[in-house]
Amino acid sequence: MEANREITRENYKAYVFEKMPKSSHWKNMFWAFCIGGVICAIGQAFIYLYSLWFNMQDASVLASATLVFLAAMMTGFGIYDRIGRFAGAGSTIPITGFSNAVVSPALEFRAEGFIYGVGAKMFLVAGPVIVNGVTISVIIALLTLIFGG
Repeated sequence: MEANREITRENYKAYVFEKMPKSSHWKNMFWAFCIGGVICAIGQAFIYLYSLWFNMQDASVLASATLVFLAAMMTGFGIYDRIGRFAGAGSTIPITGFSNAVVSPALEFRAEGFIYGVGAKMFLVAGPVIVNGVTISVIIALLTLIFGG
């Protein structure tokens, strides 16, 4: 910007737009789709593997638990954060993103102790998701009970 020009809202917006880094939305969406798909495919592979020994419902539960455990471990080792920076929303949407959202604050506040640090901060991000999920589930169950779905 020239030094002698008066700064107005319009020319400031133009200046900021000119200087801000350009985002590649199509590339970001592509990688989010690919990484999210790979995570889901891994989950499906676990379901298939576990269904060789258990019934399908147990296999699905075990696959979900395995993905949660692996994401928590990768979060603890800093691997999931690198995946998240690369994949964006592709790493946050599947169940592994929820695991990461629970473990990350717990790791961040572990210096404050197990009760006030890990225990209190563990559900900092995921807590509202749990509350809203349970609330909506109860409402849907009540509506189904009342209207007989």
